[in-house]
Amino acid sequence: MSLARIYGMQTLLRTARLRKSVVKVCGASGPSALPWLESVSRRSILTGGGASHEKLAPKPVPKHDWNRAVSEAEKIVGYPTSFLSLRWLLSDEIANVALHLRKLVGSNHPLLRTAKMLIFNGKNNMQAWGLIVLLVSKAVGHAPTVPDLEQDKSAGVLQSQRGLAEITEMIRTAQLVHQGLVNLQSLDEAGNELGSDSDTIFGNKIALLSGDYLLGNACLQLAGLRNQPLIELISSAVRDLAESNFIGERDQQNNPLPSCPLDCPGMAAGGRDSEPEGAVNFGDLVNNTQPLSLEGVMGNPEREWALRHILGAGSLLGKSCQGAMMLAEQSEALQRRGYMFGKHLSLAWQACIDLEPFGCDHLPPGVRFSLVSAPVLFHLAHDPSLYEEIQKGRESVDNIDFVKVHAAVLKGPGPERTRILQKKHSEAALEVLNDLPPSDARTALQNIILAMQDI
Repeated sequence: MSLARIYGMQTLLRTARLRKSVVKVCGASGPSALPWLESVSRRSILTGGGASHEKLAPKPVPKHDWNRAVSEAEKIVGYPTSFLSLRWLLSDEIANVALHLRKLVGSNHPLLRTAKMLIFNGKNNMQAWGLIVLLVSKAVGHAPTVPDLEQDKSAGVLQSQRGLAEITEMIRTAQLVHQGLVNLQSLDEAGNELGSDSDTIFGNKIALLSGDYLLGNACLQLAGLRNQPLIELISSAVRDLAESNFIGERDQQNNPLPSCPLDCPGMAAGGRDSEPEGAVNFGDLVNNTQPLSLEGVMGNPEREWALRHILGAGSLLGKSCQGAMMLAEQSEALQRRGYMFGKHLSLAWQACIDLEPFGCDHLPPGVRFSLVSAPVLFHLAHDPSLYEEIQKGRESVDNIDFVKVHAAVLKGPGPERTRILQKKHSEAALEVLNDLPPSDARTALQNIILAMQDI
């Protein structure tokens, strides 16, 4: 007798015993118990093991989760998400900075908020830029001409690509720390005695020195890669970061203010028409080491939003992904696709961040949001009368009634158009990934993009 036949007979015997035991217990239940009995019998025959195999039944597919997506991606490249954890925090220089930073506890210096954002790696913070660069590096692979000594075969990336990922993290962190500087005096009072603002002065010194330290180390490591085209590419990203702090109107603390909306023939009762195809492809069709043009941008909601955040974040991530493919000696066409992926991924993430304050009906007391976020810019194009409230912040954004602006934007098309914008850039990033061969790294990048939509 074959094993298959013996196994089938054992299964039928177990099913029969199960039927008898259930009938004894549920005899009083009558016909209502029959459907349940039939389902138990079918599961027993299919699984070959009866009730003990209920635990092996398929579970529903879990919802995409940001932390889970990042955690699984880290395992693929064999490197932690934040490079701050080991080399930086254990260095003497950063240890001294942390010691001095404790003196600011209790003050209202913005550097404390920046430090908290960097240390707390929650859903509101994308401390995964180096991880993105490594995943792109592994998903694309490298040319056969790359020497074996350059390869980290356990992680599937090059040593130079790992160094570039660390450089990207350092430049990004330096930018965030430098944004914690506070203007202590207005322009008409510049040069006068500062008085008793000792905590603020001290905080400015720490923000300036720590940011410069990180940026200086990033430049040193970049030069150590000994790749002139890569140095030029990443240097242009640092230039874009600096330029992002000077475009458009700003208050005396350098907080950005939206530009006055333009009158456009495409204006309709429901708001502006969608931007024409290719309208926000900054750096896609030209040499992206050249400065981006401001012509026809300010006052146009989608173009202004895109340019601000490409300069402030997208350029660095996009050019880092492009540089990773450059180090792998991939074709120029594929390098440009890498830039587009990083740029669109950054813009999709920024749209998620912009939507967060408008996820509730009422703005909590003391909470502020970016006045150049996509929902606000889209609403100004829909209802330019709100710009009168924005103009109150020319001296300081504290003069603006954020509750009023929040309530007005919620009633308009801004949040919905931002969701469309987020979907647009997510799909553009996924389109680039679809051109790559299937791999764990590509799947991890896809999961990260999908997890953004559930934040």
